[in-house]
Order: sequence, then C-alpha cells, then structure tokens
Amino acid sequence: MHYEQIIQNTIKTNNSTIVLLVLDGIGDIRNPQFKNKTALEYAHTPHLDNLAKESVTGRMYPILPGITPGSGPGHLGLFGYDPMCHIIGRGVLEAVGLGFELKPYDVATRCNFTTMNEKGVITDRRAGRIPTEMTVALCNILSSIKEIDGVEIIIKPGKGHRFVTIFRSKEKEIGSNINDTDPLVEGKPPIPATGKDPSSQFLASVINKFMKEGYALIKEKHPANAFLMRGIASKPKIPSMRDHYLLESAAIATYPMYRGIASLLDMTLLPAPDSIKGLFETYRDYKQKYDFFFIHVKGTDQAGEDGDFESKVGCIERVDEALPIILENKPDVLAITGDHASPCAMRSHSWHPVPLLINGRFSGVDDVKKFHENACNNGGLGFFESKYLMGLLLANSKRLDKFGA
Repeated sequence: MHYEQIIQNTIKTNNSTIVLLVLDGIGDIRNPQFKNKTALEYAHTPHLDNLAKESVTGRMYPILPGITPGSGPGHLGLFGYDPMCHIIGRGVLEAVGLGFELKPYDVATRCNFTTMNEKGVITDRRAGRIPTEMTVALCNILSSIKEIDGVEIIIKPGKGHRFVTIFRSKEKEIGSNINDTDPLVEGKPPIPATGKDPSSQFLASVINKFMKEGYALIKEKHPANAFLMRGIASKPKIPSMRDHYLLESAAIATYPMYRGIASLLDMTLLPAPDSIKGLFETYRDYKQKYDFFFIHVKGTDQAGEDGDFESKVGCIERVDEALPIILENKPDVLAITGDHASPCAMRSHSWHPVPLLINGRFSGVDDVKKFHENACNNGGLGFFESKYLMGLLLANSKRLDKFGA
C-alpha cells in the first residue's frame, strides 16, 4: 500500500479549515551582494518571524534531491499528488486556467512571445515581459492562421508575454509526445518540434509550419517578433481534491497556469485581484464556505527568474504586511511554503529545497525564531519531499484516522 492509498483509507471529514499559502519560487541561496543573505533572510518580515516562533518548520524537496521541478510538478507535489506519477503538461494547465474547455482530440501548448535577432537566435525569451495588451494584439495577428493540414488552430492570450495555442483534430487523436521548442536559454535558436511516435510526428510537422507562418506574420513586431512553445500536451485524467481528500477546495490565484492546475483538481476558482492584499481579502471573504484554500503569490518567482533580488525582497515584504488579514481570520491549519526555488543568482527554477512553516493547534513548536531558508534547516520537520505535505496538513486538521489496529 503506497502513501496516497493510506491517506485515502484514513481520511475523514470535520469542520476545520486549511490554508496553503504558496510563495512561488520563494527558495533562494545566499547572495554575497546583499550581506550574504537570501531574499527571505534579507527582507523585513516581523509577522512571518512571529508566526515561525509559534509553528513547526522545515525544508521540502519539490520532487527529489537534485531534481529541478517545473511549476506543474511543483504544485502537484504540494497538493499531495506524486509528481512522478501524475504528469500534466503545462499547455493543458494554461489552457484550462484561461477557461478553455479542452476536447478529447485537443493538444494544448503554452507559448511565450520572445525576441529573435536577424540570425534567428533568441536574445530575450520573454520579449522584455511585454504587457498583456500587446500580447492580445499579437494573438489577433496570429489568429489569422486558422488551419494547417486539417488541424484547427486556436489561440488564446494569457497574462504578460504568455499565450496558449490549441491544436484541434476533428476526426482522430493526434499525439503530443513532442519536445519543447524553447531552448530555455538565450543565445540559441528555437528548437524544431520533433515527434517521438507517428501521430506525434504529424503534429510536430503542423507545429513547425505554424511557427514558420507565425514568425513571418510578426517578424516586424519587435521586441515580440517570435514565440516559443512549452508543455505540449493533451488533457489527462486525475482525481479531484474532493475525491482524494473529501475537501471542498478553493483557489485564489491570478495567473492562468495556477488556476489551470486548481481547475483540473476541481477546486473552485475565486476572485483573484492583482494585489497580495486583495488575494488575502478574498480568503477572508470566503473563509466560511470552503475547507481548503490554495493562495498563490507569483511575484517572488518572477523576481527570481529576472535575477532581481530587491524586487523579490519587496514582494516578500508585501506578503508580510498583508499577512495579518489571514492571521486575523486564522484557519485551523496554515502552511506557508513554495513550489520550488528560483534563486536570483541563477535566474531560473532550481533543485534547492524550499522553506516550510506549519501553524495549527496541534502542529507543535520548534526552536526556529525566524522564517527563512537557513533558519528552517533546523526545524522540527526536517527535510522531506513535498508530496507528504498534504498528509501533514490533514493530520494537523484532525482529518486522518489512525492507520491500523
């Protein structure tokens, strides 16, 4: 019997409330230019530090030591779904998060507008983070490509430089076992799509033709004169949070990717203002209606990927300033952590473990007095994989029975 089965066999219901506050990409490594501290260590966080004194802390590996997670696997682990068993492509998450209803023969991919020089080399993978309004205009241009080789093409703008492309076959299933076209670094050209089986080879050919036609349409639209594709995938089958944990769950997340994963797990999508204060106020307003709240803060990850230490500090401090909204409407169990690390020095996701705090009546307290990576190294929870977090939250909310006689 594996861990998920044990949870399902011992689950029970009560009136407790759980909040999982995810500071995306919060984990970091010490920065010599800022007193040899991490952003979380450098930030002024009196509320987080006081909460740490009343909580149990530790560090989590999003997948396994040394493995760098994508955002999808990082969040699945937090929700107790083994990310090595439940695979969801990023394209699906983005499409569902935008409210798009995927059909059986649809393949979705997350796309980034990007900057490409005259030699066909990527110079900025995010096109200077163009505003959403520019992305909408560019998507309108690309939408003139209606069909390629019998495959319908549907384009939906997302936030910032992101958009989604859906490839729809009307008569037969098309494969999605195709590589990303994003080289993940600047200084290289886009990678041609290659299918790893016959049905995927067909769609890869369609994707390459779409990229060629699309690039021709926007080649003069600097800085967003090209685009890259990631997470080419079909919609999988995955059990809901209600089926898995008997929880009525809600998500408060701004970005489509995170709304998408919440929607696939059958969480109710609540209003999500752009401000951190607004996110926390939504929780306050809906506190009595749900058992489990997933609250997502994106700014920490964006700053880490931009290498902007001071912006990451600023986002953390805004979280701390708004935290009393949650604390004054305190859930039975509150967990604060990240889905992965995004060290500013690396400007990317990384394999480093993330800090974790769990606060509740039965959580216990350790000797940690501040909430940051290096303090949490000494926490009572130690180091563990994030797929075990949900079990701890359920246990602390008294939603698990004893296992065995």
